[in-house]
Amino acid sequence: MSKGIKKIGVMTSGGDSPGMNAAVRSVVRTCAYHKIECYGIYRGYEGLIEGDFVKMDARSVKGIINKGGTVLKSARSKEFRTKEGRAKAHEQFVKAGIDGFVVIGGDGSFTGAMVFNQEYGFPVMGIPGTIDNDIVGTTHTLGYDTALNTVVEVIDKIRDTASSHNRLFFVEVMGRDVGHIALNAGVGAGAEEILIPEEDLGLERLLDSLRRSKQSGKSSSIVVVAEGDKIGKSVFELKDYVEENMSEYEVRVSVLGHMQRGGSPSCFDRVLASRMGVKAVESLLEGKSNYMVGLKNDLIELTPFDQAVKGKAKIDKELLRVSDIMTV
Repeated sequence: MSKGIKKIGVMTSGGDSPGMNAAVRSVVRTCAYHKIECYGIYRGYEGLIEGDFVKMDARSVKGIINKGGTVLKSARSKEFRTKEGRAKAHEQFVKAGIDGFVVIGGDGSFTGAMVFNQEYGFPVMGIPGTIDNDIVGTTHTLGYDTALNTVVEVIDKIRDTASSHNRLFFVEVMGRDVGHIALNAGVGAGAEEILIPEEDLGLERLLDSLRRSKQSGKSSSIVVVAEGDKIGKSVFELKDYVEENMSEYEVRVSVLGHMQRGGSPSCFDRVLASRMGVKAVESLLEGKSNYMVGLKNDLIELTPFDQAVKGKAKIDKELLRVSDIMTV
């Protein structure tokens, strides 16, 4: 291991996701293992600019592996997007003697880290923390697995009501630009239809699908809708359209919202966070910088920030085919 880095900072940035605390714990304890000082940076880049740091050791992170959210808090920083703001951030690092940092967040957080590295050559590593699973370079982002389990559990409960009252439910899940949550949770929960941004189903095809479900003997249906789906202006517009054209259905809408980002992380996310934290710290100590750690073929590997933030995670076409078959 390189002896160049003596103090490492760790922050959580952007939207929270289950597993962030487990990643903070892993970073802190890996630093302790290698006898490197570690500082928690509160409120992401905003806290960095203000020098809101706290020294952390192995005992500082006890009892957080099972907690959702982030003990370091998170915030979005407009000031860090300016050169003046990044200059203040660099001054705070120099003042504290921190010579490398780990940012846990999404593509916006990585973009900020990449620009900061370009301007100051400051060593940085990224850990992908977002439930959307929309970052290139990893098959799973932290929180994605937990969010899927949360959504499937809720849909299972909604189906009980749908079956009892012969209702059609539109269930909106997160996914502004990608449909990973909708597709996987839809298949896992046995949804009759899945609407995602990557596939323009069209209103008429949606009606045809619902009619086939009705004709096949189904008395109730669940349609999972990613919030970024382009068929209608909103899930409520879809509800109105179906009610106008299929009066035999009593239609309800359930928007799951931020409950998908909360809750205790799954075992998968806890283990993934632990592996990623170790890789991030040890990569910094090896002299590497400007990379995101990610899961590929069950191995923790590095992807350059520019590839991670510029690429777009592709939807699983085979799973789309599976979903079509399952709706027969």
